[in-house]
Amino acid sequence: MAPLPPGIRLIISFSRDQWYRAFIFILTFLLYASFHLSRKPISIVKGELHRYCATLHEGQVGFSSWSRKASGTPLRQPADNETDCSWAPFDQDNYQQLLGALDYSFLCAYAIGMYLSGIIGERLPIRYYLTFGMLASGAFTALFGLGYFYSIHSFGFYVVTQIINGLVQTTGWPSVVTCLGNWFGKGRRGLIMGVWNSHTSVGNILGSLIAGYWVSTCWGLSFVVPGAIVAAMGIVCFLFLIEHPKDIACSSSPAAPKGCENGTHRFRLQKQVFTDDKSKPLDPEMQCLLLSDGKHPVHQNHVLVLPADGGGSMAAISFTGALRIPGVIEFSLCLLFAKLVSYTFLFWLPLYITNVDHLDARQAGELSTLFDVGGIFGGILAGVISDRLEKRASTCGLMLLLAAPTLYVFSTISKMGLEATVAMLLLSGALVSGPYALITTAVSADLGTHKSLKGNSHALATVTAIIDGTGSVGAALGPLLAGLLSPSGWNNVFYMLMFADACALLFLIRLIHKELSCPGSATGDQVLFKEH
Repeated sequence: MAPLPPGIRLIISFSRDQWYRAFIFILTFLLYASFHLSRKPISIVKGELHRYCATLHEGQVGFSSWSRKASGTPLRQPADNETDCSWAPFDQDNYQQLLGALDYSFLCAYAIGMYLSGIIGERLPIRYYLTFGMLASGAFTALFGLGYFYSIHSFGFYVVTQIINGLVQTTGWPSVVTCLGNWFGKGRRGLIMGVWNSHTSVGNILGSLIAGYWVSTCWGLSFVVPGAIVAAMGIVCFLFLIEHPKDIACSSSPAAPKGCENGTHRFRLQKQVFTDDKSKPLDPEMQCLLLSDGKHPVHQNHVLVLPADGGGSMAAISFTGALRIPGVIEFSLCLLFAKLVSYTFLFWLPLYITNVDHLDARQAGELSTLFDVGGIFGGILAGVISDRLEKRASTCGLMLLLAAPTLYVFSTISKMGLEATVAMLLLSGALVSGPYALITTAVSADLGTHKSLKGNSHALATVTAIIDGTGSVGAALGPLLAGLLSPSGWNNVFYMLMFADACALLFLIRLIHKELSCPGSATGDQVLFKEH
């Protein structure tokens, strides 16, 4: 018999469950990356909507016009549907406030809708709910770009489009986090979700590159193409997304050994099992491992057989019930300020680079992707550290503590040249995105499966929506405040961001103290309590 090819040996070396789990990991990664891909164009197009205005009426050359000459980019004559100061109504002196209002309308609708989205999502099939959201989001993202082709200059049109798009995009986050939480257990959750959460930065990078490709020639395509991609991924979601491992007879935890879960039943200890150190109880996964190797036999009466769906028959948790889970309020308020900083960079960084480094819209958009590259490493690093230390709040607190002075340095040396800007973009991206990534993924999943829920699998979407919804309030305020403060100088914007980082750290002080004095208690002990 001929030996199997190396590729086939690699395929069969992984179990069926592992292949399905990897498939869901990649699929949900791509689905939510497409959401972020569709959010990025507005930040890239800002520099084109108000391209060379300001003081032309005084006989001076507008800033953007000067920057184009400095970079060697030829000036493009305005089309028939444009004014001398680019696209109305963003050709006025208050263009920064108008652009900030566009950001605010999207993010405010997103924040309000997020609180409802988790509750609705728990009561509907995730696959249908997410598919609807992606198709609708693709349609309204493309609709914004159609304003270019149909010469629409009504500010109300763009605001309403942003509001509806913000509402339908709330279907994404609770759905993908719940789906991933169904497929992956708590083991190495910080690392797994840190890698997975890089979809945010990957989507931002792709959105910047796609939007930047057309921004100087036909900015309408900067929205139409991302909208088509999101809609196409919605069809992929409908065809391939598997909501729960039980739907295809897979185990629900990658760490669960044979005898602890078999796709039909899972086994839960009713009494604590201790290591040689009598004072330290083991977590449920370790108890299963000890049971399977026979070193710590447990009497049969101490094992309880439960359905494999982990309490799927329980009623969905209420909004107030989710708020009573220890840590939900603190992490939600922390995320409010952490996301304020992150989304200010998301929506205003390209315009800041245009002003400071004198680059055109396309070059600024490409350079801004370095912030997201730093965010990928920051999210993974936060997950690894929090897994190793088993201290989620302390990990977030350390990165927030370092982020504030880093932002001050960024605001100072980014004016010194392109090389300094590149270095600070990478460092700032890592420190700003790390806490944001950790709270929205691993922390949300930890709290959504908290021991006080007694196995209620319906709580994860509501907890995730509460945390991310509160964070989205900050995401709405950050770009709005940036639009109001930037006319008085970009330094004031950075002072606002540093103050927000300090506030985020302040809300974690109690949890950090609790972690340091009683390890494992901030997001839920690893102790397994008797089932009632």
